[in-house]
Amino acid sequence: MFTLLSINWNPSADLFNLFGKLPIHYYSLCWLIGLLFAYLIVRREYKDRRIDDAKFDPLFFYCLISMLIGSRLGHCIFYDWAYYQDHLLEMILPIKILPDGGWHWTGYRGLASHGGTIGLIIGLALYCHRAKMHFVDVLDMIAVATPITACFIRLGNLMNSEIIGKPTDVPWAFVFEQVDNIPRHPAQLYEAIAYFIFFLGMMWLYKRGLKKTTAEKPRTDFSKSASRKVEAIALPYHRGFYFGLCLTEIFAFRFFIEFLKENQVAFEDGMSLNMGQWLSIPFVLVGIYFMCFYGKKK
Repeated sequence: MFTLLSINWNPSADLFNLFGKLPIHYYSLCWLIGLLFAYLIVRREYKDRRIDDAKFDPLFFYCLISMLIGSRLGHCIFYDWAYYQDHLLEMILPIKILPDGGWHWTGYRGLASHGGTIGLIIGLALYCHRAKMHFVDVLDMIAVATPITACFIRLGNLMNSEIIGKPTDVPWAFVFEQVDNIPRHPAQLYEAIAYFIFFLGMMWLYKRGLKKTTAEKPRTDFSKSASRKVEAIALPYHRGFYFGLCLTEIFAFRFFIEFLKENQVAFEDGMSLNMGQWLSIPFVLVGIYFMCFYGKKK
C-alpha cells in the first residue's frame, strides 16, 4: 500500500497585475513561452531547409491569430454552447458582461485544443496561399514544434487547477485546493510530460533526417542571372510524415488520458466517451493517413 503524499496545489492564477489593473495569468505566460519555443524551432527549420527568410516573417502572426480564434470558438461551441449562444460578444472579447450592464476582464480562459488545431490548419492554409508554399510542407515544420507548445499549455492548466483528474490513492496525487480536498490524478502534468517526450522524439527524428539528407545531398548553390540562390532541401521522410505523427501521438494520448480525467461539462456525464475523446478520434485517423500513406509514393 502506497503512502499518500497529497501534494497540496493552490497557486494563485495571477502572476502579477500590469499597471495595477490588468492581471497577467500563469496560463497566458505558459502560452507565450510555448509559442516562443515554437517560433524559434520553426525559424531554425526554415534555415535548415534553405527557405527564404521573407516567407517566414508572417508565419507567426497567422499561427497566433488562427490558434487563438480556433481555440476560443472550439471551447464555446464544443463545450459551452448553451451559455455562449446567448453571449456571443463574450466569445470574441476577453470579458464577462455583468447583469447591470458593466463588465470585468476575464481573459481567454476557455480554450480548446481541438478547436485550436482546426484553427491553426486553416490559418496555415491561408499563409501558404500567400507565401506560395506547399501546405503539407509547412504542416510538417509546424508539427515538429507543436508538442512543446502543447506541453506548456498543459502546465498552464495545472497552474489554473483546471482539467483535473479523477480521485486516486497514488503517492503523487495532487489535492487541488481550489476545487476540493480530494487527492486526484494530476492529469495536466501527465499530458505535459507526455508532450515533452513527444517533442524530444520529434526533434530526434528531425535532426536524424537532416543529418542523413546533408550527408546524401551536400549543399548546392546555383546562380541564375545576377542573383545568388540556394536550393531548398527536403528531408528523407515522405511529405506529411511529421504532421501525421504529431496528430497521431498527441490525440491518441489525449484519447486515453481522458479516462483519468473528470468530465469538464455536465452533458458529458451520460456519454460513453467524453467530448474530448470523440473529437480526438478523427484527428488520430487523419494523422495515421498522413503518417503512413500520404505522399509516400511521391
